[in-house]
Amino acid sequence: MVLMTVGFGMLAPPVGLNVYVVNSMARDVPIAESYKGVTPFLVSDTIRSLVLLFFPAISLWLVKFVG
Repeated sequence: MVLMTVGFGMLAPPVGLNVYVVNSMARDVPIAESYKGVTPFLVSDTIRSLVLLFFPAISLWLVKFVG
């Protein structure tokens, strides 16, 4: 959960370090356009975090079958 939250923080504004790095490589693309491209990933990360927060047994489901 901590790693997912940190990953979310690396994409989300105002910090968005990963977006700034990618935007610095593509100098002709405005930062707003970069954040528009990241928005679907932010939405999916939010949904995934909320699902695992409210239903923590999902994270152990596969472990039951492997172990």
